Parts: sequence; C-alpha cells; structure tokens
Amino acid sequence: MTDKRPIDVRIVHQPVFIDGSDLSIPTLRVLQEDGKPYPKAKLPDIDQTLALKIYDTFLFIRALDERMLAAQRQGRISFYLTATGEEATDIGSTAALAHDDMIMAQYREQGALAFRGFTVEQFMNQIFSNEKDLGKGRQMPIHYGSAALHYQTISSPLGTQLPQAVGYAYGYKAQDKKNCVICYFGEGAASEGDFHAALNMAGVLRVPVIFFCRNNGYAISTPAHEQFAGDGIAPRGVAFGIKTIRVDGNDVLAVLLATQEARRLAVEENQPVLIEAMTYRLGAHSSSDDPSGYRSKSEEDTWRAKCPVARMKQYLLLQGWWDEDQDSARKDAHRKAIMDAMKAAEKLPAPPLEDLFSDVYDEIPWHLNEQYEALKTHIQQYPEQYKKSSWRLKND
Repeated sequence: MTDKRPIDVRIVHQPVFIDGSDLSIPTLRVLQEDGKPYPKAKLPDIDQTLALKIYDTFLFIRALDERMLAAQRQGRISFYLTATGEEATDIGSTAALAHDDMIMAQYREQGALAFRGFTVEQFMNQIFSNEKDLGKGRQMPIHYGSAALHYQTISSPLGTQLPQAVGYAYGYKAQDKKNCVICYFGEGAASEGDFHAALNMAGVLRVPVIFFCRNNGYAISTPAHEQFAGDGIAPRGVAFGIKTIRVDGNDVLAVLLATQEARRLAVEENQPVLIEAMTYRLGAHSSSDDPSGYRSKSEEDTWRAKCPVARMKQYLLLQGWWDEDQDSARKDAHRKAIMDAMKAAEKLPAPPLEDLFSDVYDEIPWHLNEQYEALKTHIQQYPEQYKKSSWRLKND
C-alpha cells in the first residue's frame, strides 16, 4: 500500500505545540432573527411548497410535544422527549435529503419522521405500544422506526447508531447507489467511543454519510464546558479528515443549505461530512428531568428569543406565503388531530404475547417456545398481578 503522507512538510527547529486556540470555526447563518435573510447570504434550494411543508411540520411537532408531555404528566404514557427549540435541526436537514436516504436517529428527531410522512396515528400507536404499533410494543415511547420511510428504529444507548451508519453507507458505496445516510446525535453522544470509531472509519473508507450533531449545550444536566475543552464538536471532524461545517441550528435555512451541500459531497464524491448545529433544548431533557436544577431561567429566555419556529414564521410572512389566520387554523387542526388519534390509540389492545418471541428467528426455536409457554402459564396463574389490558393471546 502506498504511503500517502506528505513528503514536503513544514519543518521547524524549535518545539511548537498546537492547541487549536487560534483556530476559529465559523457558524453559517442565513436568516436574521427577524426572518430577513442576510443581504449577502446564499439561500438554499427552496420554494414556497417546501418552505410551507417545513413550517407545517414545525407546528405539528410543537403540538405533538405539548400534548404528549401533558399525557405523561397525566399518567397516560410512561415517558416522553420533546424537540422544542431544536426543530430546525432535524426537519431542516431531512428536507435536504432524498426520500430513500437512510435516517439513523438518536431520540429527538420526531420531526424528521413527521416530515417524511409518519402519520399522527402511527405516532400514537408507537407511544401507546398498542397492537398497531410498528414495533409491536417492544420499545419505550418515542423509539420510532419505519422501514417504509427509511428511518432506522431508535436505540436508547447513546452512540450505537454512529458506526452502524458508516456500515450502511459503505453498503451504498459498494452497490454504487446514489444515496447517503444521515446520522443524528447530540454533543453528549460525541463523548462515546463509538463516535470516534465511526468518524475514523468514515474518513478512511470514504463513505456517503452525514454525521449531524445537535449541540444543544447539555448532555442531560452536564454543560458542554464540563464535557470537553475543545471548540465544540466540529474540530473533531477536521481531525478525522472529514469535511466539516458549523451552522446556526435555530436557522432552518442555514441547516437546509448546509445539508444540501453535504448530501452532494456524500453522494457525488463519497465524502463523509460532519455538521455541527448550534442550538438549545428549550424543554427538559425528558419527562423525567427538571432543568431548573442545572440552568437558569434567564439563559432559557435568551434562547427562547432565538426560537427557530418564530424565525421561520417571520420569513414566510415576509415572503407573503403565510398569514396569521392560516397559522391559527393549522395549530388548531394539529391539536385536534393529535387529540383524536390519542383517544383512539389508547383504547386499542396491547400486541399479543406471542409477539415478544417473533421476528428473531425464521422459525421460533424450541427454547423460545418453552419460555413462551412458561410465561403464559405464569401470567394465567397470577392474573391479579397482570392487567389484562397490557397483554393478550393472539386468539383471545
């Protein structure tokens, strides 16, 4: 194998230590906070139809998050994660992809799935783990997946999707398919070993993958400055020989523009790309979290003023593509659709008990059949310990 290291290098005769403090990675921004594009800003490839679809997905996700968090507080579901404040990251980037590009998400990308066409009924069926849930009730709420929409099922452990994305992208390259994989993760997940292994593999193998980091400043309660000493996540892409860009994650047009170009590099040049989107989680990390214990109200208010949804709305109003009456009507329509779907989903029965054992083997082996029979006998022996609504047999 040929050694590709440069022969002509800069030579010094005194020790020079590099710490990166003199390297400043710029942040791409297209929209000002009042919704007006910067005078010299390059605009993404966007028309009225795409702009309205992005914004309508914003409104749906805001309504979904509001209603589902309330449902968790009422005890109707066990767990939920909101995307409030970060909607521009996943929705804006997904809007730049081909419909059959693979999405490997972390757990705050419900907007990407909604943009692709996941219905409100499908959201509710997964959250309530009923018989119509595509995951057959095997996952926690918000751990979505859809083969039809090219959205890999979410896994709770941080970082697992990163090396998987490289492998999937390598498959695209091997088959000469003109597609890419986008892999979402937070800056906290970038502290996992899988992150470094994935970026190194992607850089060496040159596969069509876009690593999309949502840097919202906190890994649950740990602030970024306690996680790493460097300048965010972007410099790590440079270190691994990967094309890298940092964007304002609350500016959906900047996210769209960066991801459109990243997809071109990935698909046409087999060039992996790292995008770091600087944003902020306005809500709690999850329904189990209380952010007042680790950040101030004034900090939240500062970021609330940079709301990506409000910024995009102003852009649409200035373009003459939207008005306040339409805005109110769509918000009401989304709330009603979510409430109706929620009421229907929570009345449906749980998946049959047999589904705990299916889909692993082509034919269920003897030891799993044995476990199934033992479980069925146990539940029937102690029916008072098990809610009938939470399990059933296929023939019941």
